[in-house]
Amino acid sequence: MPQMQGNLNPDAGDRPALTLAQHSNTLEVTARGYMLWRARSLSLLSGVPFGLKREARLFRALCGPQPGQDWLDAGTSAGFYAGLLAAADCRVLAADLSAPMLREGMRREKSALIDWALLNLEDSGLPGESFDGVTAGATLNETHDPARLLRELERVLRPGGQLWLMYVPRTGGPLQSTLSKPALGGLNFPDPAWVARQLPGMQLTDGLGIGAVRFGRYVKNHRQDSAA
Repeated sequence: MPQMQGNLNPDAGDRPALTLAQHSNTLEVTARGYMLWRARSLSLLSGVPFGLKREARLFRALCGPQPGQDWLDAGTSAGFYAGLLAAADCRVLAADLSAPMLREGMRREKSALIDWALLNLEDSGLPGESFDGVTAGATLNETHDPARLLRELERVLRPGGQLWLMYVPRTGGPLQSTLSKPALGGLNFPDPAWVARQLPGMQLTDGLGIGAVRFGRYVKNHRQDSAA
């Protein structure tokens, strides 16, 4: 049976705050219903049919995870990307700050290649340059400090490693303004150009907008490229 690791960085002195959206994810009822929402969410947000199978095909086509690679699924929720990576024979650390979400992920994804960790990725305490790839599906929209999260995800990637982001970008509309208020969710809607600026050691290789949804694949520069 898969096991959930405790907080991998319990002594973090500057513990990140949580948004209301993050707090809601710590509820059992949210975790139980999450995959029902997740299966429909991209179709609702994009305005076109975009189910989990289509998302999986897009991820595999652009990122091409390889057997034996080490991946971090940042904000794994119920383990959708973790399951895709394990099916490709990758070793996966599936991390989330919600214990109910991790339990739901363990219930759904039984692969021995997945380790489950209770962890806030804004301040992970994970060793630098320890992963070949990182996935973050909508985590960027819900995190308290998106710039801090992106810096951390870049830090833990090995040179040549890839970061896969799925998020809802800024439109400037009234609904996003409302949902950005702390009392009404505290969600973030980052501009893709802003996201790129937070990843100075990475290059955007693939960017795709489908309705209100943005996918991006970034590759971390090798050391000689970074020093040039």
